[in-house]
Amino acid sequence: MSSATLNIKVSPRRMLDAREAADYCGIVPKRFPAECNVTPVSMPNGQRRYDMRDLDTWLDSLKSGDASSDDDLVGKLG
Repeated sequence: MSSATLNIKVSPRRMLDAREAADYCGIVPKRFPAECNVTPVSMPNGQRRYDMRDLDTWLDSLKSGDASSDDDLVGKLG
C-alpha cells in the first residue's frame, strides 16, 4: 500500500507581511515589491501589512489583462 503526504498551508490572518504576501502570490520575496503594485496598509503598531483581499483583486486583474504597469500608471497621471 502506498502513502502520500499532503502539505497544506493555512493562513488564519487576513493581513500578511511582505514575505507571506509574496508566498501567497507565488512570487519570489526579493521580486515581490517590483512585481506587485498593491499598497500595504499601515497598521496601528507601525507595521506594514498586505490585505489578502487586495492581493486577490490584483491577481484577478492579471488574469483578465487589466493590470497596469508602473509606466502606464505614470502616463495616466500626466
